Amino acid sequence: MTTNSTPAWHHSAIEEILKQLEVSPEQGLTADEAVRRQQAHGPNILKKDTGKSALQLFLGQFKDPMIYILISAFLLMVFLSEWLEAAVVFVIVLANAVIGFAQESKALKAMDALSKSMEVETTVVRGGTAQRIAADQLVPGDIVTLQSGDKVPADLRLLRIRELQVDESALTGESVPVRKQTASLPDDTVLADRTNLAYSSTLVTYGTGTGVVTTIGDHTEIGHINEMLTSADVLETPLTRKIHQFSRVLLIGVVCLSCVALIFGRLHGYTGSDLILTVISLAVAAIPESLPAVVTVILALGVTRLARKNAIIRKLPAVETLGSTSIICSDKTGTLTQNEMTVTQIEAGGRIFAVSGVGYKPEGDFSLEGVRADPHTHPA
Repeated sequence: MTTNSTPAWHHSAIEEILKQLEVSPEQGLTADEAVRRQQAHGPNILKKDTGKSALQLFLGQFKDPMIYILISAFLLMVFLSEWLEAAVVFVIVLANAVIGFAQESKALKAMDALSKSMEVETTVVRGGTAQRIAADQLVPGDIVTLQSGDKVPADLRLLRIRELQVDESALTGESVPVRKQTASLPDDTVLADRTNLAYSSTLVTYGTGTGVVTTIGDHTEIGHINEMLTSADVLETPLTRKIHQFSRVLLIGVVCLSCVALIFGRLHGYTGSDLILTVISLAVAAIPESLPAVVTVILALGVTRLARKNAIIRKLPAVETLGSTSIICSDKTGTLTQNEMTVTQIEAGGRIFAVSGVGYKPEGDFSLEGVRADPHTHPA
């Protein structure tokens, strides 16, 4: 398979694409060829942020100006042999780090479990036989069949369709399903109008179709979006900005107060270690050691309450930002909702049957008055 340059898949004729990908739409790839291409192109997955190790995650809890001040206070107390006060500050700093580390680790595990639960399978033709495989095993050149309810597993050039419609709201934000076709399009056709392509992570809402995989993983259109998201800067929340500002003001105030105390001490005849110890004690007394612990505990309580409502909070300060939000502007379909109509009740033959299952997944049962009903024994 030649891949010296990326062709305009929407512009090329079907015969040219099949020739370039070296595949027959009836036979698909052989098992050996699929293995070879997967070794060359890698799995069909989106690149994940490598994240931080447990140690890096824990040490990251100390990256706060207020914590820097408390660590300085701890060292000064040790220098003054104030062991009880030093122990209190040490426990506060450690507890703050442990609570933040535990919450962030829990949120990361929850998001990882959520992403694994969304892994899908797809129907592919290999060696002339249709078979179900995990979507991450797809390679360029695979022949994929689609039907209503399927999630498109990779970027496809459509070969054959039958009244195929695809919901592309995950990619373009447009909630109305797009009617697909197989004819070639002009080279300058914008992405949203390339109706002969099916994009990864979009949803088939109607009809059937067959397509050939053109790109996988990070090279898909959804992969480009994922790359931009992973490279985006992490912004500070209003709470962290205020704490950092307070920490800077506090640090400047403590330094200025210490300098004033040092000058007045010298003017009144104090010298040597007594003056230095007095200034250090004054600086330590001006530092609110319990502030970080109080803030962390309050935010942790907020996270706990949100967790009871199945909300995942990764960073503790995000709780304050969410609580301060008064207006949320959002395109509802495909964001706040999944854009999947679900039948929950059917009235037939004068009786009402309950239907279980969610969205387009081919799973669920019928029940009548709480008892499972077999459609063959209830021909209503």
